[in-house]
Amino acid sequence: MRKIIFFLISAIFFTPCLKAQQPKKYTATEIYEAIQKLNFLGSVLYVAAHPDDENTRLISYLSNDLKARTAYLSLTRGDGGQNLIGTELRELLGVLRSEELLAARRIDGGEQFFTRANDFGYSKHPDETLSIWDKEKVLSDVVLTIRNFRPDIIINRFDHRSPGTTHGHHTSSAMLTYEAFDLSGDPTRFSDQLSNTIAWQPKRLFFNTSWWFYGSQKNFNKADKTNLFEFEIGNYYPLKGVSNNEIAALSRSQHRSQGFGSIGSRGNQTEYLEFLKGEKTNGKASLFEGINTTWTRVKNGKPIEVILKDIEQNFNFRDPAEHLPQLVKAYRLIENIEDDYWRSLKLKEIKRIIEACSGLFLEAVADDASANPGDKINLTLEAINRSDTPLMLKSVIANPGNRVQSLHKPLQNNQRENISLEIPLAKSMAYTVPYWLTEKPELGMYQVKDKSLVGKPETPRGLSVTFNMVYDNSVTIPITKEVVYKFSDPAKGEIYQPFEILPPVAAAFEDKVNIFPDAQAKEVTLKVKALKDNIAGRISLEIPEGWKVSPATINFSINNKKEEKTVTFQITPPANENVATIKPLVRINGDAYSGALIEIAYDHIPTQTVLIPSEAKVVRLNIEKAGDHIGYIAGAGDAIPESLQQIGYNVITIPPEDITLENLQRFDAVVVGIRAYNVVDELKFKQKFLLDYVNQGGTIIVQYNTTWRNGDFPVKNLAPYQLQLSRDRVTDENSAVEVLTQNHSLINFPNKISQSDFNGWVQERGLYFPNKWGDEFTAVLSMHDKGESPKKGSLLVARYGKGYYIYTGLSFFRELPAGVPGAYKLFTNMLSIGKKQVKTGNKNIKG
Repeated sequence: MRKIIFFLISAIFFTPCLKAQQPKKYTATEIYEAIQKLNFLGSVLYVAAHPDDENTRLISYLSNDLKARTAYLSLTRGDGGQNLIGTELRELLGVLRSEELLAARRIDGGEQFFTRANDFGYSKHPDETLSIWDKEKVLSDVVLTIRNFRPDIIINRFDHRSPGTTHGHHTSSAMLTYEAFDLSGDPTRFSDQLSNTIAWQPKRLFFNTSWWFYGSQKNFNKADKTNLFEFEIGNYYPLKGVSNNEIAALSRSQHRSQGFGSIGSRGNQTEYLEFLKGEKTNGKASLFEGINTTWTRVKNGKPIEVILKDIEQNFNFRDPAEHLPQLVKAYRLIENIEDDYWRSLKLKEIKRIIEACSGLFLEAVADDASANPGDKINLTLEAINRSDTPLMLKSVIANPGNRVQSLHKPLQNNQRENISLEIPLAKSMAYTVPYWLTEKPELGMYQVKDKSLVGKPETPRGLSVTFNMVYDNSVTIPITKEVVYKFSDPAKGEIYQPFEILPPVAAAFEDKVNIFPDAQAKEVTLKVKALKDNIAGRISLEIPEGWKVSPATINFSINNKKEEKTVTFQITPPANENVATIKPLVRINGDAYSGALIEIAYDHIPTQTVLIPSEAKVVRLNIEKAGDHIGYIAGAGDAIPESLQQIGYNVITIPPEDITLENLQRFDAVVVGIRAYNVVDELKFKQKFLLDYVNQGGTIIVQYNTTWRNGDFPVKNLAPYQLQLSRDRVTDENSAVEVLTQNHSLINFPNKISQSDFNGWVQERGLYFPNKWGDEFTAVLSMHDKGESPKKGSLLVARYGKGYYIYTGLSFFRELPAGVPGAYKLFTNMLSIGKKQVKTGNKNIKG
């Protein structure tokens, strides 16, 4: 677990949200606000492209001030970005960022949806974006979300009229929503969806504009605002003790993998919405003008409104249980309304309120964190009524399977009832896995076979228990709880985890990429983890043609669940360069398993157990290198050290406090991790030692960093000479690369770099290149995206004193873990610059 620093406000008001895995427990104030929300029948859908794109101030305002049902549709899960708190990238980063969005919504009161679009990395134009995404499928997903959620109002974060001025994903999100606004109400479009939903026409579409879209505050002040809806969102909520902006800052700060921690602000805050299409308002008094948001919106809804208004106006904050008779009466009325959508939605809301007013605590806890299909699991059910209202627990039903246990237990005030329940799991029960990762994704799209899951933020949990509670000796209210696992942590106390359905065994390669720098055999290690007691079987590897493995199979047995055993295979590569993939196959009692189990554990999200196909890359690479000992200064998190170890380097991580000239001089070269200057504050005090190390004969490689939004940089002397960072990047991983200095050692020593070495790169060429530099630097490469001018700042090298300073924005942090041969050769050349002796295999050759 990583240590996280929280706002003081979070300790006061949002404590339940910090323990992200604990069940929600309502205060009297929160019950009151939930009743207000129950009495509002209006909804808003906010749409953008990525986690962090959403305006949390506006989402919080809509949910907490207007009491509207509010949701954020993020077209992607942010899989293509960077990670400032760990090493998860691509699909695993998408899982992390999905959960961060859910953590944000738990704070600001919104809901969360996604499409199947895969965040393939930065895109400069929507034409490129929509050529890589399957436009029709993503458009279908946007329409489906609108039809399922049924918003009265849709708000775009970005402007659909400005292609090429911002991230292509951003503009695409607005363009697709602008189109979907009309299509969602057309039953002839995406008609296959209508077996499970209805055509739905929202009332109006807005663009959430601001001065930023006008270029400057001055331009915005001069702009015609006739078509803008302007309103105050900096309101203070006395019932909460915080302002809307403080809630929004805490919500946004859940995007920790992106370093978006925000300080809570107070005071006035104006928000602007530009009307795009739909039904115009007569004035600017209310977003919902002309939209019925009362219970009269549904047939026979008026009596419900009367009851709930009376509760709201006469709410008993000291004893909310006083309102249970009225709430139960309203519950029965809601049960009988004809509108399926509002009935389902409002029944969920009022059941939570009834449960909270009763002080009712219901929980179903498994005796272990996971089980396997076909197992029997033991559950402990807890039920306690902490009010004077007489309640009875009529029965419990375990799902799936509808296994009913009749109880008829009266629940007296504050007297706990514990019930033991054994549940058999079907052998066909699906594993717990992010549904969008069950099939191998395409570059631009995730593949989802079960269309009922499309749009959901995560896979619905497979096991739950329904408690049938009887109120007033006559009204049965079913309350369903997901099965969870909990334990006591010595430092943190009570910890909840989602309960998982997993296979009996998982196998993961110790190294995701295995580099063979010569034709010699090499050990490849596989870690086999038991996910149940007493398993035994045999393991083999699926090996590509031209590669050899020994032994063919390995027998194993493991006695205890969660125990791990390591097995080692000898793999012999082909004589020539080759890139291939190997997979494990674990056979137990005739069944075969090939999944790897990965845990994503941070304090701000529920622990995620991700089951993905297990595989590793094997790369036969003819590579030479000079030097042995590499120092590495960690930045935002990457796998560069492990990658360099694969080709024989001895890599030592240097803690910031150990950066001294004396310590640095032990190394043949020092590598600075991605965004290190952005995330390691101590480097501003250590930069002198790094430059002195170069001056006295060392080599330093600085990987990409970014300037702050105001253009500042944490360190004034990033390089020994002028070096100005920019936002320049080349997003096309297949873009042509021109070598500007054919005779430079970075291109020739100890490995000859050719055009073929730029084949097979993933996601991008590089990012945040410098665009100005001193004459002392040599620009080695030139590249550019289609229609753009050449970018020559991707790889810069300068002699400084006796040593070499190298700055590179090339995305080595993606290419080396992906096993790209040319990236390894080029990085090795950077490490070898200025050296005289080349090491090939076990031989030393003087250059």
